[in-house]
Amino acid sequence: MIVTAIVPAAGAGIRFGGAVRKQFIALNGLPILSYTLRALAASNALSTIIVVAPPGEESRGREALELADVNLETEVVPGGQTRQDSVYNGLQRAKADTDLVLIHDGVRPFVSRDVVLATIEAAREVGAAIAAVPVVDTIKRVDADGCVVETLPRGQLWSIQTPQVFRYALLMRAHRAVREQGIIATDDAALVERIGEMVKVVKGSYENLKITSEEDLPLADLILRRRAVS
Repeated sequence: MIVTAIVPAAGAGIRFGGAVRKQFIALNGLPILSYTLRALAASNALSTIIVVAPPGEESRGREALELADVNLETEVVPGGQTRQDSVYNGLQRAKADTDLVLIHDGVRPFVSRDVVLATIEAAREVGAAIAAVPVVDTIKRVDADGCVVETLPRGQLWSIQTPQVFRYALLMRAHRAVREQGIIATDDAALVERIGEMVKVVKGSYENLKITSEEDLPLADLILRRRAVS
């Protein structure tokens, strides 16, 4: 089973004010992206990692790989205008013998080996699988005036994470279909859903934090320090 990981890490850091590429921020001396790459490689389930870096900053992606010191075949490719475009760029670089493609956010540095392996196994069985955790807060749908429209049934709601793993041919078909229609989605699973395919949800971890703003950094540092002493 050949599994290729595509790590979109081409974001502009808008929620950091646009001045900082969050994927390259250092935690305890190592870029966030390097921790992510190291965590993925620790699964021992991947054949190749393709890092999608900001256009013109591919050297920073290569540096993050070097610092991660992963013993895998790797490649760095330039990203596109959207995350969806960036993943598609990575898909085009995957080798023809790839069976499954694993998509994982470059700023989710604490993904566990168990979650990676469980998501891969589910995708091997059904074709598409995503990591997620049950929503713990009550969720309300609100209208344009800021008024509550309804309270959604929390028991049916999950917060979606990565990794998201798909049969390579399926994900490529989904990307090409929505590109023809001009559709933009926030994750790859939504593209697969659009073409009528089933996506299996695998229990993720609340520690699988996505670092999107400065407010996330103290929690990331806490997780890192806790792991260092465990």
